[in-house]
Amino acid sequence: MNKAAELAEEQQDGSNVVRLSGSLAIACLGDLPDRLDAVQGPVGAIDLSAVDHMDTIGAWTVHRATKRLGCDVTGASDDARRLIDAVCHLDEPMPIRPDHVHPLRRVVGQIGEAVIASGANLMGLLGFFGATLIASWSVIRHPHRFRINAVVQRFEVVGVSALGIIGLMSFLIGIVIAQQGSVQLRQFGMEMLTINLVGRLTFRELGVLMTAIMVAGRSGSAFAAQLGTMKLTEEVDAMRTIGVSPMEALVLPRTLAVVIMMPLLGFYASIMAVIGGGFLCAIALEIPPITFVQRLREVVPITDLWVGLIKAPVFGIIIALSGCFQGMQVKANAEEVGLRTTAAVVQAIFLVIVIDAFFAVFFTWVGWN
Repeated sequence: MNKAAELAEEQQDGSNVVRLSGSLAIACLGDLPDRLDAVQGPVGAIDLSAVDHMDTIGAWTVHRATKRLGCDVTGASDDARRLIDAVCHLDEPMPIRPDHVHPLRRVVGQIGEAVIASGANLMGLLGFFGATLIASWSVIRHPHRFRINAVVQRFEVVGVSALGIIGLMSFLIGIVIAQQGSVQLRQFGMEMLTINLVGRLTFRELGVLMTAIMVAGRSGSAFAAQLGTMKLTEEVDAMRTIGVSPMEALVLPRTLAVVIMMPLLGFYASIMAVIGGGFLCAIALEIPPITFVQRLREVVPITDLWVGLIKAPVFGIIIALSGCFQGMQVKANAEEVGLRTTAAVVQAIFLVIVIDAFFAVFFTWVGWN
């Protein structure tokens, strides 16, 4: 049983020495902290050679006394010395309020930190894209490792389950484009050009772009949350332990499913937007559906359809990689899953819009305008 802590003051080599003995555990300290506070200097050292045991509270008591008296600790065991040193390092003043920083300097600093974080994030995404290509080549070389069931299941999640919301959204967007366009064109007596506006805008831009935004919100966020949760529960580490590549088992099926489904969903969205535009033209402009379809065939070149179908797989790669990359970056806790899920959606939508701008310039440059 541990002995109660004791304190004795002795004279040694002309200086006062405080000698502690017994156990400096919290259960045995008793009134030792008060007795140490009553000791007045000067004190040459606090001797711990007779101390049997010490815990963190005891170490803090000794440290506080040495700091107040301005003396050293002697006779401490290795364990006691390490504990006292750890307590000393933690004894740092905590600021109640953060230091005042000039607003301009703070804003510039935040902008710089955001730029550095964005650059690091982009480099990480490029590296993740390279890892996905390596995993794809590995699966091509060993076809028996291709998980067709996982890909088909993602077809349903990414594509079939999204038909309702994408169709409704595209139908309403077609109505909005036709209504707003007809209002402006009516001033010049050219309501018939509303068909041109609806046809070209939906097949070339809005059909695939709005589909990409919707898929990023649905599937990109789901990928990040799923992989992030698997990281937290150490399922990804378990897969590596048993020799299964997470890139092949988790990332590749999701990426392949989104890349294949995006052209189909983009074309479907364009058709639904055209139907919505034709519906409004028939109701508000009294343009018969047969006239709408005939005019659509005359004014919409086939290149507009190719533009949308070419952009769709690229958007799919961006969405899938952003979602999977952010999900695989989860490390700490459940809050990190939420932050990474939000980052996946924002990153995917931002990159889709940026790439779409480059595509617009490129296709105009090659003459597909």
